Amino acid sequence: MNKRWRNAGLYALLAIVVLALATAFFDKQPQTRESWKYSTFIQEVKNNKVERVSLSSDRSRALVTAQDGSKVLVNLPNDPALIDILTQNNVDISVLPQNDEGFWFKALSSLFFPVLLLVGLFFLLRRAQNGPGSQAMNFGKSKARVQMEPQTQVTFGDVAGIEQAKLELSEVVDFLKNADRFTAVGAKIPKGVLLVGPPGTGKTLLAKAVAGEAGVPFFSISGSEFVEMFVGVGASRVRDLFEQAKANAPCIVFIDEIDAVGRQRGAGLGGGNDEREQTLNQLLTEMDGFEGNTGIIIIAATNRPDVLDSALMRPGRFDRQVVVDRPDYNGRSEILRVHARGKTLAKDVDLDKIARRTPGFTGADLSNLLNEAAILAARRNLTEISMDEVNDAIDRVLAGPEKKDRVMSEKRKTLVAYHEAGHALVGALMPDYDPVQKISIIPRGRAGGLTWFMPSEERMDSGLFSRSYLQNQMAVALGGRVAEEIIFGEEEVTTGASNDLQQVTRVARQMITRYGMSDRLGPVALGRQQGNIFLGRDIMSERDFSEETASTIDGEVRQLVDEAYKRAKQVLVENRHVLNQLADLLIDKETVDADELQELLANNDVKMAAIA
Repeated sequence: MNKRWRNAGLYALLAIVVLALATAFFDKQPQTRESWKYSTFIQEVKNNKVERVSLSSDRSRALVTAQDGSKVLVNLPNDPALIDILTQNNVDISVLPQNDEGFWFKALSSLFFPVLLLVGLFFLLRRAQNGPGSQAMNFGKSKARVQMEPQTQVTFGDVAGIEQAKLELSEVVDFLKNADRFTAVGAKIPKGVLLVGPPGTGKTLLAKAVAGEAGVPFFSISGSEFVEMFVGVGASRVRDLFEQAKANAPCIVFIDEIDAVGRQRGAGLGGGNDEREQTLNQLLTEMDGFEGNTGIIIIAATNRPDVLDSALMRPGRFDRQVVVDRPDYNGRSEILRVHARGKTLAKDVDLDKIARRTPGFTGADLSNLLNEAAILAARRNLTEISMDEVNDAIDRVLAGPEKKDRVMSEKRKTLVAYHEAGHALVGALMPDYDPVQKISIIPRGRAGGLTWFMPSEERMDSGLFSRSYLQNQMAVALGGRVAEEIIFGEEEVTTGASNDLQQVTRVARQMITRYGMSDRLGPVALGRQQGNIFLGRDIMSERDFSEETASTIDGEVRQLVDEAYKRAKQVLVENRHVLNQLADLLIDKETVDADELQELLANNDVKMAAIA
């Protein structure tokens, strides 16, 4: 009814405006006047009954004013004697300043833009009331996408490699389907589940799988969709979202990237964001305002749990934190089998071997890897994806595409070959270090050549690295620079080792300040340890050690780097004949794999590096 009255008011307003314009328009039209024949006009002039004559600018018409005050129109012929006749009879003569014949054009042109503006305003108001996606009337409404049925077509069978997270969320789905089994023993379903993990590990995919498994209404929204430039809009959208959820309980509400709205309050420089903080306050109130088990479960996802407000993280709001981490070897194998569906793989493609070559890859990385391999196969006009395409795709994902159009001079090719041979040889002869996987002097991305190592699965999964391993890592990183010095001399070293030097310095400083691997400083942690900087909380943090300690740190870092440099140089000097053979092989073939390197080492008398 209200909508009908609003429409009627709009129509009435438009009608009043049109009538007003029409009235003003017709009032400006000239009144209809009596007209004379030219002969009658001349006769009246001679009888002294004409007081004034106003001629048009083109002398084709005249407005005649009689002695009694009446006015008439006369169409004039081309009569040269007219002026003399009027003058002889003492008639006032004037010329009209403008022609009335352009009245209609001028009137229409003056009314065009006002009418156009009114019509546009009318349709804009109509759209604001009735149009889909209206912002004028629904500014404070929630933008959540609602699924009343499990239409995502994604189930837990489509999610692989994160079994622990699936188990946690399977209990949530089970409670929504069989709540009586849990309430019978006094169990209460968690109000909120926070999915935490690096980007690309499958947090959003897990939420879609929950929607597909539970068969209950599913509300999906991003944290950024709550926050607007106007204070109070985000809080209004939170209220509207939870009102819809309560009306459709039991249901699931999924908030992606919750750190966009859930960041710590008052953490900004000079104060916080009022709109975001009000939105967060409303979210905290709604999450803790449920009465008993209403059947509303909040699932949120973030890759920055360190910046979330502590009030949001406490039990009673997000009771569970599910870590969705990078998959291990078995997880990567399962993920590859999921993404291999629908792709034509050749018989030589070994998914388990691919999984071993891709430690640290997330589910999104593995999906992109197989897609890149399929693109390469199509580009090469192949009907199947072979292992060659997969290997090329791995190299492309890790280091970028090959730059086949770059022409390398023999000098530059030799320099890159010795640089990469230095990395590979030091790595191969270091005790307790990752085996060399492949060496290439083909430019990729910003690198002139690359040496790949096969990281230990156990070390990658545990994240535990020994002191000897880190020392070996620094020596391997310096191997390329040392090889350049041995072969070409210290005056001919290049800037190609800049990234290697940065890596060495970073590892050495972390050993001293984070891992307590300094004999002089002992097992202490120095400096900021919170990880990523959070604006306002960390940027103004003061250094927690003295200038004397800072000088000691610099000295310890220098000592570690010097020791790594000496070890790398000793290995390459003692095995220079192997270094020359490996560099020649790279110049000839451009790429050397692990088997070829092992064959080269087996055919030569090599000396292993000393233990650090």
